[in-house]
Order: sequence, then C-alpha cells, then structure tokens
Amino acid sequence: MTTTIGIDVGSGVIKTALFRVEGGETTWLSRWDARIRQRDPYKLVDDSVEDVLRQAGLARGDIDYIATTGEGESVKSATGHFYSMTTHARGALYLNPEARAVLDIGALNGRAISIDGRGKVLNYRMTSQCASGSGQFLENIARYLGIAQDEIGELSMKSTKPEPVSSICAVLAETDVINMVSRSIPPSDILRGIHESMAGRLIKLLKSIDVMRGTVMMTGGLALDIGLVQAIQDGMDKQQMGTRVATSADSLYAGAIGAALWGAFRFEKLRASGQLAA
Repeated sequence: MTTTIGIDVGSGVIKTALFRVEGGETTWLSRWDARIRQRDPYKLVDDSVEDVLRQAGLARGDIDYIATTGEGESVKSATGHFYSMTTHARGALYLNPEARAVLDIGALNGRAISIDGRGKVLNYRMTSQCASGSGQFLENIARYLGIAQDEIGELSMKSTKPEPVSSICAVLAETDVINMVSRSIPPSDILRGIHESMAGRLIKLLKSIDVMRGTVMMTGGLALDIGLVQAIQDGMDKQQMGTRVATSADSLYAGAIGAALWGAFRFEKLRASGQLAA
C-alpha cells in the first residue's frame, strides 16, 4: 500500500489531492484547492497538506511520497517534482480512460498534449504567452463586463449572434471588447465570440500535433466553462475532425491527481529496487 499527496501549484490556484494505491486499486481520499490571490503560495501549500490529511484522518507519518507539479519545485516538504505536462496527462487519463489527448487551459496559457493509453506524453504544443487564450484573459473580460466568472459559460450559451474577436494578443483583444461594449453588443455575444476565438486557437494546437480523432480531455479551471467546451466541440465538428471533447467536475485537479499517481509509481519503483525500506 502506498499513500501519496499530489500538489499542483498553478499561477492562480493551488490544488492538492491525497491518494492511496494498493494492489492496482486507486482510491482518492481527499482534495483541496484555493485561489492564491495575494497570499503566500507556500503557506497555502502547507495549509493544503494539513487539510487533506485532516479530511482523511491521517498524519504526516502516514504519507509515503509528496509530489509537486506546476510551479511547486521549491516546496520544501516535497519528496519529488514532476513536469506538469506529465501530471496533466496522467490525471486526464485517470478522469477519463478513453482520453488520448489533453487540452490544459491554465491561468496564463493553454496547451495541447497527445498521450497514449498509459498516460505517456507523445507530443505537445503551447500557446504563446501573449495569446488571448488563457483563464486570466477570460477573467479580465468577465470583470470588465461586470459578471461573475461562473456565469461566463451559461451566458455564452445564450448567444444568438457571436461577435468575432480577431486579435491573438490579450491586450488588443481586451481593447476589442471595450469597443464592443461601446457599440452595445450583448455580453452573451461578446463571450461567445471570445470562446470561438479561443477554441479556434486550441483546435489549431491539437491539429499541429496530429490529434484528429478520439477523446480530448479538458483539464484546468476552464474545463468547467460550458460555453468554451461547446465552442471547442462546435469548432471540431465544423472542421470535420473525428474528435470528442470531454470534461469532468474534477478536471481542475488533474495535475494534482497525476502528481500523486506518478509519486506512487516512483515510490514503488524505489522500494522495489531496495532504495527504500519496505
């Protein structure tokens, strides 16, 4: 039996998951997430570990491996660190065993990852840093429109005449939105236009790594944006791709899940090689 904690330190949110792996069976024991805002991320990491332990009724001594991912390389309590593409790939496969590609949309960028049936990364491509295809960009637009972030998806779905957003630069795209508001374009049409613009760039990433069929699993916070999910599927259908976009209520935790599961795998390998006490 191996008990591990995975911690995904993102640009905007910290996600933590506690897992137990025994005889090939994987059990998700507890989870935690919080927006960083202006707080100390390392203090939040410590808080997250204490909270998942409390939820599971465990102590620090019960944990075999603490794995970090994302921007968590400097977490002092960690046993090891894994690249985020690797952890999102493994987490996506855990959430959806049919997944053969991942669309991970974080606060600062988006990326497409092709994977095999074991969660191994085969290829990937990322958006540029200035691209208007990130969670932070969409959050800024919502703030300007005066709506809550969790309202974005439903409003977008109500659009009847999407307003195109042509710029790939986040700053210029935000300027476009200001002009749309001045022309009294409804928020639903603005948001749908933004979703379609983001979807177009994400689909282009998928095609650039030859993902043209199968299930594409969305991870990251925007995986719960139903307007964006629908825009991506619509775009795939329009381009006659044989792909289906999928999401999960737990997509936010994909990186933390993958870190915990890869941590368990590494711990078992070390123990089997005699480098750890049984």
